[in-house]
Amino acid sequence: MDVVFYLSGAVAIVSTLMVITRSNAVHALLYLIVSLFAVALIFFALGAPFAAALEVIIYAGAIMVLFIFVIMMLNLGIQTQTQEREWLNPKAWIGPAILSAALVCELIYALTLHKGAVFAAVEVTPKAVGIALFGPYLLGVELASLLLLAGLVGTYHLGRRDERSAAREGDAP
Repeated sequence: MDVVFYLSGAVAIVSTLMVITRSNAVHALLYLIVSLFAVALIFFALGAPFAAALEVIIYAGAIMVLFIFVIMMLNLGIQTQTQEREWLNPKAWIGPAILSAALVCELIYALTLHKGAVFAAVEVTPKAVGIALFGPYLLGVELASLLLLAGLVGTYHLGRRDERSAAREGDAP
């Protein structure tokens, strides 16, 4: 199980570095999804399968969809049309595909090595997670939700175009 932990950690570090160094937002999101999957596999290797499932469902699923919607809301014009053609280029998918394949191999190895048994897992029910999140950690949950909302509103206001400046640039109909 140590092999799975260290390889997942390496994939998480590499993919997170790729998120930071990519200039294209969609490429960075692809690497971020791989990084979140790697963290989920780390949770699984540490014996927290419920936390791993929450990592995949909440972060790699819901939050990434939110990020993609924000990128779509920005709608940068003709530049985005050429970028969309570039995204369909198979070379853009090679890095995330290799890192994802490494994670799938690790997961298969971990599941077949121990015949699907969860390692040193303590059962944590969704009810216990809900009680913890809305009990002693309620302030942290609410602050995180406000931070996400502020980020979304700030991104919208930074990315929108003012009608007067668009008219001066000649973009308005």
